[in-house]
Amino acid sequence: MAGLKLATRTKRPPRTDSESTLNFIPTMQPKLVDEPPSGDGWLHEIKYDGYRTQLIIDGGQVRALTRNGHDWTEKYGPIVRSARGLDCSSAIIDGEVCVQNEAGATDFHSLRRAITSEPQRLVFFAFDLLHLNGEDLRFRPLEERRAHLRFLMSGAVGPLHMSDEYDGDGAAFFALVEGLELEGIVSKKKGSRYVSGETRAWLKTKCWHTDTFDVIGVERDKTGIPYALLADENAYRGAAFIALPAALRDIFWHYVECRGIPSSSVVLPKRKDATWIRPGLRARVRHLKGSDKLRHATVNGIEVDDS
Repeated sequence: MAGLKLATRTKRPPRTDSESTLNFIPTMQPKLVDEPPSGDGWLHEIKYDGYRTQLIIDGGQVRALTRNGHDWTEKYGPIVRSARGLDCSSAIIDGEVCVQNEAGATDFHSLRRAITSEPQRLVFFAFDLLHLNGEDLRFRPLEERRAHLRFLMSGAVGPLHMSDEYDGDGAAFFALVEGLELEGIVSKKKGSRYVSGETRAWLKTKCWHTDTFDVIGVERDKTGIPYALLADENAYRGAAFIALPAALRDIFWHYVECRGIPSSSVVLPKRKDATWIRPGLRARVRHLKGSDKLRHATVNGIEVDDS
């Protein structure tokens, strides 16, 4: 970028006690959309399937904070140790902690187990830089923040990685990501500032899949919203929000009321507030790809076996 002056490679001395301490900055959240934006005014990145994490480097110390600002430094030991080696006196790096499978795709299903028992599998993908060496970068354009971040991450080792961007057609990039069965993409408006909270300057487009599952029960959450409990080949797969039109919704609840006896052949999960039903009701479910358990799932159709 013309006129951009990057930090030198000389590592600055640690801060003194008289200097301010960096604090957590609420994260910038992308708006969910059905299709990626068109035109050349956007940069596109893979949407990593993990835990949003903010690395704060300050005065020789490194902290790792969750999306809600909780301190998970102890849980992310290998990442924190690697971050101590970055050539800066202070920085706030926005990114995602993930686990990758053998194909290199992020594996959300294995992430929690890795945090507790296999921390060496954790990787951190950095995608934005909010602060560097005493300077607040949030008001700088996206491309400038990422240029500083790329320079900083060029000296990273171990589990620290830079999230690459694609400067081209969003629909074509999304089709490629969908073909690889990844979670989706995040499109970021060129020239945009970093603003905490949800914003349309960042847009996320998710890869979805539709499957049919057996409805084995229903359950309501604390607010009373109903969910269908679903199984696949006698194994529990998860819950899905019931979003049916009125006519199908009536058929669904009539079936639940009349056939509320579970089948002994179905392996039922331990859910004390569930109502179990006999087999014969199947649901067409739209859900997020990339996990053994259903995520962000919605029932949008049903089939009833009248036999």
